[in-house]
Amino acid sequence: MPKLVNHASRKQELVRAVWRVLARDGASGMTMRQVSAEAGYANGALKPYFPTKADLIDATYTFVFQQTNERVVQATGGLTGLAALEVFCREVMPLDTERLDEARVVLTFWQEAAHDPTRAEHNQRFMKQWRDSISRWLAQAREAGQVADGFDLAARGDALLTYLLGTQAAAALGMHNGSPAHLERQLHAQLDLLRAGRRNGPGTARVPCCDALSSPTSRTA
Repeated sequence: MPKLVNHASRKQELVRAVWRVLARDGASGMTMRQVSAEAGYANGALKPYFPTKADLIDATYTFVFQQTNERVVQATGGLTGLAALEVFCREVMPLDTERLDEARVVLTFWQEAAHDPTRAEHNQRFMKQWRDSISRWLAQAREAGQVADGFDLAARGDALLTYLLGTQAAAALGMHNGSPAHLERQLHAQLDLLRAGRRNGPGTARVPCCDALSSPTSRTA
C-alpha cells in the first residue's frame, strides 16, 4: 500500500523549517532547497505546498501570528482590563528567543508587504484583530476605573500597538533599546501613562518632555 501522507502535518513542518531558516539566515539567505533540507525532506518536497518563496514567507507569517494569538488566549484566560492588556503586550514583545525569532519572521514579511498591496492588506487584517482586542481591554479598564474617562482610548490603543510593533523591529535589529530589560521598562512606562490619567483626573495625561518639544518657544528658527 502507498504510504499515507498527513498533508496538514507536513505543511506545518515545512512552515516551522522556514521559521528556523528565516530567523537564522534571513530571507536573502533562504532557498527552497535549504528549507527542504531543514525539514528533512528531499529537494522539491515544497512545491506541492508552497510553489514560491513568497508563499513560504506568507504562510510562516500567518503561522507566527496564529501562534501568538494562541498564547494570548491561554495567558489572558480570566483576565480583563489592564491586566489582560499587559499580558497581551508581553506575548507580542520579543522578550525571549522564541519571540525574537518570531519578530525576525515578521520583519521579513513586512519587507515584502511594503511593496505588495495584497500582503499589506493581509497584515492589516491581522492588525485589526489586535487593535480590536486592545480596544476591548481598554474599555474594560475604563469601566473598572483603571483609566480616566477623558482618555481618547482609540488613540491610546493605536499608540500602544505602534509601540508593540516597534519593539519587534528594535529587537530584531539588535538595537540597544531593544533588549528584554529595556523593553520591560518601556512597557511599564506605557502602562503608567494609562494609569497616570486616572491619578491626574479627566483628560489625557501630559508628558513634560513632549510639552517642551511642542512649545513654540522651544523651536529654533
